[in-house]
Parts: sequence; structure tokens; C-alpha cells
Amino acid sequence: MSENNINTTLAALTTQLQQLTQLVANPPPPPVSDTPPLPVLSPPASLPPAPTAKHIHPKLTCSLDFSRERHNGCTFLNSCSLYIHLAPEQFHDEEERILWALMFFKSSRAAKWSENVFCQEVDTSVFPIQTWRDFEQQFQVHFFPVNAEADAINALEGTSYHQGGRTVNDYLDNFQALVSDAGYMNPRTLVVKFRQGLRLGIQNQITIMPYERPADTDPDIWDRAAQRIDQAYLANEAFQSVSCSAPSTPPKTVSVRPSPLSVARLPPVPPLPVTPKPPLPAPSMGIPMDVDMTRKTRSLPL
Repeated sequence: MSENNINTTLAALTTQLQQLTQLVANPPPPPVSDTPPLPVLSPPASLPPAPTAKHIHPKLTCSLDFSRERHNGCTFLNSCSLYIHLAPEQFHDEEERILWALMFFKSSRAAKWSENVFCQEVDTSVFPIQTWRDFEQQFQVHFFPVNAEADAINALEGTSYHQGGRTVNDYLDNFQALVSDAGYMNPRTLVVKFRQGLRLGIQNQITIMPYERPADTDPDIWDRAAQRIDQAYLANEAFQSVSCSAPSTPPKTVSVRPSPLSVARLPPVPPLPVTPKPPLPAPSMGIPMDVDMTRKTRSLPL
């Protein structure tokens, strides 16, 4: 390439560089568009509060009426405490809670104790039970078992807790309540007591199990094994009762009509020749009897 060509090229590049520099320093005005500008939205003065989810309370049922049974006292008190815990907005103060609980004292010794409470209020013009805690303490004194632990121990040491004619589920519920009140915690003791109270047939079935026999230190496995065997007994008894009550239908007899025997036809037999028999001789008539002569003989005088 000659020196003239190089100079020409450099001059052209210099010119283009100057033009680009001018464009960057002085950009052309933006094109005018016919579309109107977008309006500027002003934020609202106050936004409405977001809706909050309404809390729905579970459907509650009132406690059952309470009379005087000490073994039901703990159940009744727990039911009242649970209701108050789930629906606290229904009670304005402690006194309303106590009055609500006394509303179920309608008969026997419980009604008499409630009457005494209101009589004390009339005499002193002050309600004698101030807080729910005071009500619980007085209720436990009057309506809880006097010595639940001793009663449970005495029952477990006797035979009154045995299964008898009950199902395993009913027996297990009563047994667990007794061991809880008695404070029995040793697994081996629990298994021994549970096994002693089981019906003999179920007890033997568990004891002679060839495989997976429950350990004598695992009361939970003993409970489940007894329940399975009891369910099997009940299902078998139901099956046998249905089988025995079903009417016995005699077996249907089907009459078979004998098929006709096929008789081979024989050729006709020609009749045998019949020889005529000679006529029989006529019997001899004898000499005719003179009837008139006989009559005459009878009529002659002697």
C-alpha cells in the first residue's frame, strides 16, 4: 500500500471520528409522538382494612347433670374445666363460671350441697365461693373418692375386677383406670394382674402361642393380643349363631323319567290249526213225572 492511500484512509477515519464525537455531544431531539401522555395516578387517601378471618368456635355441649357419685366427680369437673377453657367469652367473671357449674347439681347429695351454698349467700349476703379454684377444691373434698388409691389396690388384689362376661375392651378400660389410681408402674406386675383377670380361654390362647408370644414385661403387647383373640371369639360366635338360626331346607329331589326301552319287533306267527271237537251227548231226560197223579194221591182219604 502506498503512502497516499494510507493518508487518505487516516483522513477518512478522522472525519468519521469527528462526526461521532459531535453526535454524542449534541444528540438529536426525540421524535414527537401523537399518543397522549399517561395520567399520573395519585395514591388513595386511605386503604380499606383487609378482611380478617372470623374465628369459629367449635360446637360445645353442656355437661351432664351431676348427682353425687364420687367415681364420676373427676369426670364432671374435667368436663366443666374444658368447656370454660374453650369458651371463655361466655363468662364475664369467676362467679358466673361457678353458678354455671352449680346449674347441673339437680339431684341427691349434689343438689343438697348446692342448696347449702345459696343459703350461705342469703345469710351473709356474700357468695361463699369466690374463685373457680376455690370451687374445685371444695368439689374435690365433697365429691371425689375419699381414698381412690386404696380402693383401686383392694380391687386389684381381689377378683372383682376380673373380665367375667365382659368384652376385652370393657375389661381393659376398667383395668387401666384401676392401675392408674393404684399407682402400679412395674411392667411385670401389670402383666401378671392383667393376665389373672382375663377369661381363662383367652389367657390360655395367649400363653400357648407358638410364635410371637407376648413377653411378660410388655403389657401393651398383652393388651393387643387379648383384643385380637377376643375379636376372633366374637366373630366365630356370630358366625355360629347365624348358621344355627338359618332354616334347613330339604334337598331337592329330581324325578328322572325312565326312557322307553326299544323292543325289537318279531315276525308274526301263523295261527295253529284248530281241530273241531265232537258234540257232547245230550243228557237223558228220564221218565216224566205225573204231577196230577201225585196230587190225587194226596187228596185220597186215609
